[in-house]
Amino acid sequence: MTAVRRRAVLGGMLATPFLSRLASGQAAGRVVVVGGGFAGATAARALRRADPALAVTLVEASPAYLACPFSNEVIAGLRDMDGQRFGYDGLAADGVAVVHGTARAVDPAARRVELADGTVLPYDRLVMAPGIDIRWDGLDGYDEAAAQRMPHAWKAGAQTLLLRRQLEAMEDGGLVVMAAPANPFRCPPGPYERASLIAHYLKTRKPRSKLLLLDAKDAFSKQRLFTDAWARLYPGILEWVPLSQGGKTVRVDAANLTLETEFGSHTAAVANVIPPQKAGAIAAAAGVADRTGWCPIDPVTFESRLQPGIHVLGDAALAGAMPKSAFAANAQAKVAALAVVAMLRGEAPTEPRLVNTCYSLVGPGYGISIAGVYRPRNGVLTDIEGAGGTSPADAPPEIRELEADHAATWFRTITAETFG
Repeated sequence: MTAVRRRAVLGGMLATPFLSRLASGQAAGRVVVVGGGFAGATAARALRRADPALAVTLVEASPAYLACPFSNEVIAGLRDMDGQRFGYDGLAADGVAVVHGTARAVDPAARRVELADGTVLPYDRLVMAPGIDIRWDGLDGYDEAAAQRMPHAWKAGAQTLLLRRQLEAMEDGGLVVMAAPANPFRCPPGPYERASLIAHYLKTRKPRSKLLLLDAKDAFSKQRLFTDAWARLYPGILEWVPLSQGGKTVRVDAANLTLETEFGSHTAAVANVIPPQKAGAIAAAAGVADRTGWCPIDPVTFESRLQPGIHVLGDAALAGAMPKSAFAANAQAKVAALAVVAMLRGEAPTEPRLVNTCYSLVGPGYGISIAGVYRPRNGVLTDIEGAGGTSPADAPPEIRELEADHAATWFRTITAETFG
């Protein structure tokens, strides 16, 4: 897919039309949205715009959202954390009731959400966008205490800044070791963008240092684009070790900053461990997560396959071929909002087509991307063959710079649309 075509797809996605409001006098109903990230905030806003008579309540624990896209630039010292921070005043101005609290329980039979302070919110439809939690039992030796020595930085905020400070404090000549998990996990290209930007930091700030990327996979998103760029930009600095060559981390020793694989062990000056993940904890409490820890959904409506009346969006959802990305979360939220409004009206939702584009920065002014278009088929979301594509492998520098500009434009556009 060409850069121009990707821009057209992006514009079409962001301009998705909404249903008109319900007929005058019809009870629109109450929708509670749990989670105020790209999926939840977009869904809340889309619901209100689809039908201003709908009572929409957004439940989010934090007064401000810290975005994960572009947080790898924060780690590499290329961006300030303030650029990742977004509030909810725009949603409140659109008529969304924003409640800052923690959802601790869901009663699907009674259709109500209970908050940690005892508040009970009844609903006709519930939208859940709980994001991810770390599987603290997923990697031997890695727990919440270990994360303070070996940060995962897979949720933007304190962990992001901790990893940045560790890189800044490391002596030149130190070894940075990253561990990437097996699928599925949030943002499939994320570890490889992070490795690229840390390699850029080392190249420009600590040129005697090296980065070792231990991977629990033999293949990853945009692999050729990344590895070609690494060979050109970071030779002798960044080494990728795939699963078949002993890249899977099986145990960590946080006290000694050691990562063990089946083939040996590596002691780091700075260790970034990205562990296995699962849907946010409230998903299990609501009964919408299965044994994998993720949430199976109907691909037309994003309604849970385990609990009727609950729709699950974003990183928490098992969305077939569609990856766990902010772009995907935004698209899913709009589809789910239309489905919820239709179902409240007693109408059949329209079968959707969903778009995703994942941008990655390999260095300043060097962007690459992958795009996909998806549709429901045989109960899951599947790729529409030939509708997506990646950046050209042999693109000149001006195209890479253009893609980096597109990534920045996308981030400004999606955050403005989501948070206002």
